[in-house]
Amino acid sequence: MTTAADIMNPGAQWIPETETLDRAAQLMRELDVGALPVSDTNERLCGIITDRDIVVKCVAAGHDPAQVTASELCQGTPRWIGSEADIGEVLSEMGSHQIRRLPVIDGDKRLVGMISEADLAQVLTDDQLADFVSQVYA
Repeated sequence: MTTAADIMNPGAQWIPETETLDRAAQLMRELDVGALPVSDTNERLCGIITDRDIVVKCVAAGHDPAQVTASELCQGTPRWIGSEADIGEVLSEMGSHQIRRLPVIDGDKRLVGMISEADLAQVLTDDQLADFVSQVYA
């Protein structure tokens, strides 16, 4: 059985909810990622911000990314998956919520990795990938 831990990118990093968006963008560049999970003061997932969020919701809206915090861009209930979840659960969670990146949490509720579309493309059959894409982009 393929699990979330088998397909995730390990070593994902949080960004604190109090951190500014310019720092988030710098961290994304350093890590070569397009999204960062956002943590509260207890290092619990409180959201995810993407490079697109920073551009569209901050910069294009005329705000200063050095003055806007990560928590100000987090919207809705964050989605995540346990590291022991099987690939079917991963696909269901991502497909039903139409999300392209999914944080992976261990038994202690700590971030251990992220699953992206690219990770799925490496393990899914062409038919499974087509089904996933049709759900996420419907």
